[in-house]
Amino acid sequence: MTLPHPLPALSAVADDYDILLCDVWGVLHNGRESWPEACEALTRFHDQGGHVVLISNSPRPASDVIAQLDALGVPRASWQAFVTSGDATRTELARRAPGPAWIIGPTRDDILYAGLDLTRANGVADAAFLSVTGMIDDETETPEDYRAALTEAASRNLELICANPDRVVQRGDRIIYCGGSLADLYESLGGRVTMAGKPFAPIYDLALAEAERLLGGPVDRSRVLCIGDGVVTDVLGANQQGLDCLFIAQGIHGDAARHEEGHLDPARAGALLTAETAHARYAALELRW
Repeated sequence: MTLPHPLPALSAVADDYDILLCDVWGVLHNGRESWPEACEALTRFHDQGGHVVLISNSPRPASDVIAQLDALGVPRASWQAFVTSGDATRTELARRAPGPAWIIGPTRDDILYAGLDLTRANGVADAAFLSVTGMIDDETETPEDYRAALTEAASRNLELICANPDRVVQRGDRIIYCGGSLADLYESLGGRVTMAGKPFAPIYDLALAEAERLLGGPVDRSRVLCIGDGVVTDVLGANQQGLDCLFIAQGIHGDAARHEEGHLDPARAGALLTAETAHARYAALELRW
């Protein structure tokens, strides 16, 4: 097992990179409050001449999520571009319009479908495919609440488009199920799943296009650092793209990588990564400058 190098501060490697592709939820905020030290780290990186592209598995377009970041106190100065799984998913949905699509997710995600020529199905029976952003009520529901409907959809060989590959997310001190957990269940039932967010290529294509725009020229991939707390999304995505990664080992993993004395335990962080056949060049409990 190759252990990640402990990274106490981003400043230690900032000169090695031109671009940061940084996750949002679990790195910059927990859904209830932002983390000032993480935001400051990104701002300081930009002050030194680097560029930050936020890359999120939010199922909503970036233009809609920015208001949430503002409300949580994430400074606009801490990032220069923003792409979401929702942005990448809209392209996939447009290709399959008019559907009809059976849509699963909370009403707050309806912005994903704005302007698309997509007909909504009333259920599995009259659907041409499924579009999933998460649980309809993610405060109370789990994937098991959808097993019967997904079993029927799989028996009809319907494709499921998942706008949020995250399995879970931290909301305050709670762990909430996301769209990726429904996609996992659907695959286990024999269903076909398409995802555009991390760790899959479409969202990285968008992010690197934004990086090229910010640089005003080609991106040297050896000078791109991905930052995130999701092993099967952020870290595996970086691995598949051949990019360096800083694994934020606290995030959704809580204290699993924390030594009894309070600092990062590289062996525990490495075990979290190895369990998913992932690897990261660096690891830290949290992002700081």
